[in-house]
Amino acid sequence: MSSEIPLNGGRAANDFIIPEYAGLPDAGTVVAHLGENRELQRGAVIPPIFQNSLFTFPTCEDRGRKWVSPDADVYDYTRVSNPTTDIAEAKIAALEGGEEARCFGSGMAAISGAILSCVKQGDHVVALETAYGPTRQFLSDYLCRYGISVSYIDGSDPQEWADAILPNTTLFYLESPSSVVFKQQDLRAVTAIAKAHNISTILDNSWATPIYQNPLLFGIDLVLHSATKYLGGHSDVVAGVVVGNKQRMKKLKFEEGCLLGAILDPFASWLLIRGLRTLPVRMQHHQKSGREVATRMLQHPKVAAVYYPGLPGDPQAELTRTQLRGTSGLLTVEFKERGHEAVYRFCNALQYFGIGCSWGGFESLAIPSGAMEKSLGGTGTEHRSLVRLHIGLESVEDLWDDIENAFKTV
Repeated sequence: MSSEIPLNGGRAANDFIIPEYAGLPDAGTVVAHLGENRELQRGAVIPPIFQNSLFTFPTCEDRGRKWVSPDADVYDYTRVSNPTTDIAEAKIAALEGGEEARCFGSGMAAISGAILSCVKQGDHVVALETAYGPTRQFLSDYLCRYGISVSYIDGSDPQEWADAILPNTTLFYLESPSSVVFKQQDLRAVTAIAKAHNISTILDNSWATPIYQNPLLFGIDLVLHSATKYLGGHSDVVAGVVVGNKQRMKKLKFEEGCLLGAILDPFASWLLIRGLRTLPVRMQHHQKSGREVATRMLQHPKVAAVYYPGLPGDPQAELTRTQLRGTSGLLTVEFKERGHEAVYRFCNALQYFGIGCSWGGFESLAIPSGAMEKSLGGTGTEHRSLVRLHIGLESVEDLWDDIENAFKTV
C-alpha cells in the first residue's frame, strides 16, 4: 500500500463550514495514489488487471493461511477478493470517510446486498417515498416473500421517521437527495433517532457522490452508490459499492457479498479505478454546468418548477448548506403544459441530449420522468409533466441553445 494520505490537503476553505468534513483526506490525492504500490506495479502508473478467477499457492500451508485468518493479505478466489478490485474499494472507502468498501456487479446488487445485511424474516423497514423505483420494488414486492414489510414516508421531517417506527423496525432506508425530486433528509436528526432505537441506516449517495456529501460522518451506517453513475463516469461500466465500518462490512462481504455472488469483474474494477481518477474535476464541471442550466430553467416562461438543491427559494436551503459541499449535474424540470406529449416533443427535439435511463457519464441525457403528484407536494395521483436532465461535460452554452430550440415544441 502507498503511504498514508495527508488530511485536508488541497481542499477549499469553505469545505470546512460543515464541521463533519474537516478530517477528510484530499479527494484528488486519494484517487491518484491511495491503495497503489508502484514498486509492486513495476513502476507502471496504471495498476495491472488481475483478470483471473483463482489464485494458486506453492504449498497447502500457504493456502491455509487464508482460512485461518480471512483478513490476511492472501488471495484465493475472485468471488471473495481480487487485487484490482481492492484498489477501487480502498479509494472509495477513503473518499467516503469509511473503513471498508465492497464492490458489486451493479448498483442494484449493492442496494439489495446492503438491505439484506440489515434485515431478517419478520422485520420492518421505513423507506423514503421518492426512493429509486427498483429499490422500492425490491422492498415492496421481493422482500414481502420473506415476511419483511415496508412503510414509505416523505422523510423531510425527522419526526416522520420516529412516528413510523414499529416494534420490529430494523432499518431506515434513505436517499438524500432522492430520485427525481431530490428531497433531502436531516441526516443528523434521523441517525440520532435510529441509534436511539437500535435501527440500522442505509443511504444512497449516488447523486452527490463522496465529493459533495459523506453521510457516514453524520452517523449513517452504510452508504452505497450506483458506481455506474458518477464514480465510473464514462458510461462503460455497470457497478455498485457499499461503504461502512469494518464490523458491518466484514459481515456484508462474507455473507451478501460472497454468497449472493454479485461481484465486480476485475476488468470492470479497472475501469472504475480509471473513472475515479477524474471524479473530483468532473464533479466540478457537472456542478457548474448543472447549476447554470437549473438557474436558467427556473426563469424560463414554460417551466413550472425546477427540482435541484441550492436554487433560489430552495425549500431545504438549511440542509443544502449544512450537508452538501456541492451539487451535481442531475436535475428535474416540470413543464407548465401538462401531459406526456409535451415532454415527448421536448425530448425528441433535443440534439445534444441522448434519451436514456442512466446518468452520471460524460454525456448529457434527457428522459421523461413519471413522479406522482403526491411526491411533488400535491394530494392527488396525477402525473405531472417532468423531464429529468443530466448535464454532461459539453459546453453549457451549446446545451442551452439545444434546450431553447427544444422548448419551441412545447
